[in-house]
Amino acid sequence: MNLRQLRAERLLAWAAALVGVIGLVSALTPEMADRFDFVQGVLPPGLPEAARVLSVAFGIGLIWLSRSLAKRRRRAWQLAVAVVVASAAAHLAKGLDFEEAAISLVLLVALVRWRRRFEVPGDPASVRPLLRLGVALAGVAAIAGGAEVRGVELSPRIGDALLGLGIAFGFFSLYFWLRPFGHAVVQTVGERRMARSLVDAYGSDSLAFFALRRDKSYLFSPSRRAFLAYRVVAGTALVSGDPVGDDAEIDELLEELRSLARTQGWRIAVVGVSDEQLDRYRALGLKPVPIGDEAVLRPQEFSLEGRAIRKVRQSVSRLRKAGYVFRIVPADKVEPALEAELEGVSSAWRRGERERGFSMAIDDLHVPGTMLALAEDSTGRVGGFLHLAPTPAGGGWSLSAMRRRPDAPNGLTEFLVVETLSWARDMGASELSLNFCALTDFLAPERVTTAVRRLVRRGLLLADNVFQLERLYSFNRKFFPEWRRRYICVERLTDLPAVGLAYLHAESLLVPPGLWARRREARRRAAA
Repeated sequence: MNLRQLRAERLLAWAAALVGVIGLVSALTPEMADRFDFVQGVLPPGLPEAARVLSVAFGIGLIWLSRSLAKRRRRAWQLAVAVVVASAAAHLAKGLDFEEAAISLVLLVALVRWRRRFEVPGDPASVRPLLRLGVALAGVAAIAGGAEVRGVELSPRIGDALLGLGIAFGFFSLYFWLRPFGHAVVQTVGERRMARSLVDAYGSDSLAFFALRRDKSYLFSPSRRAFLAYRVVAGTALVSGDPVGDDAEIDELLEELRSLARTQGWRIAVVGVSDEQLDRYRALGLKPVPIGDEAVLRPQEFSLEGRAIRKVRQSVSRLRKAGYVFRIVPADKVEPALEAELEGVSSAWRRGERERGFSMAIDDLHVPGTMLALAEDSTGRVGGFLHLAPTPAGGGWSLSAMRRRPDAPNGLTEFLVVETLSWARDMGASELSLNFCALTDFLAPERVTTAVRRLVRRGLLLADNVFQLERLYSFNRKFFPEWRRRYICVERLTDLPAVGLAYLHAESLLVPPGLWARRREARRRAAA
């Protein structure tokens, strides 16, 4: 689909919003006296006034529906047709406003003419909550209607409460009716095996291995020689990193993704895009936006020599003198006792918070092929560890998780990183990717050169207890890494707010509190 083919529904969306505005203006301005006197003489008392109120509601409804019409949602089209017809009738009833009614009918003709453009289905999962809300609305109406039949006069507070409940239930009914098509994560054993074989053969990017998380769906090219991993959050298909596989098939795979997203009414956002793939996404019509930098260390070049890195050197020396030793263990070869100890370290580190990660973390510490770097004290007790994911086709390693006991000595994580670099150097590894640091353009002091950036930086620092962006950036900066630019690619820049919220949710940086969060986490673990 090209932009010309998309033009009709967008024009109809703008037209619906315009008709809604016209309806509002008409309802909020005086009627022509002769026309208003005529309808008052013909229609029952109170009906013209009620029609005026309905015109306001219909105008607001069309403005609200315009956004869903632009996304080609079938249910929005159905509701828009009903609202336009009712709006035309209301304009006539409130004061013989032929002009406004005619404009509404013109929009109706256009909606019917291009009805086939609105092919995005509604979410079948919304039927059950819709029925529940319908029962609730019927209950509110029954209470109010029963009181009126029995001649019981409700107090103003009760009446207002019933009206408020009715409006709230109506709003949620519209939300569920227009909710975008959901998507449950499904991975078959065969798909996981195929994805792993492609990562092992073609995974040259430091983010490639993280496509193997269990909370992502896979989309394969027709020959199954390339794939991408994605998750749908709030109507946004978040693609995790660049596709993996035969380069000759990736363009076709991305076109298939766009076709799938268009059919389901999803936005597309590719997270963690590398510089090398930007032209490919631009050709697809996506717009790249820098979102931060990945800190990469070269084991063959790294050194603790020099004044600039002395704090790291001192931390390593202090841990060695305290009796800490380093060892590497294949993650799938861990003994039960050590596994239980590592789980204890992780639990103490998280302090009851949900496990984070989507684009640069593995959701299983014991995936074959990954490694655990351990720091043990003189008694053999694990003080902290790093979880390392391979870059199979690139000969490097990526840090998936770093954990330490709260009572472990300061500098233990630095000790682990330095010792891991030494191990990686002996193994001939090309690189060690530490972490992805988001929004570095606002966190790096040397880049904050404008008043806007200074303001954003101040806000990020205030929120650091929640997101820990500055803390992570400061940690990585200690090692003087090579900074590798990463991007997020979106269809429209106006999608960024919605995409940003979806991404924060996927990374578990925005999660519901309390019992709801624990239930969702339990369901996620059961599905895995």
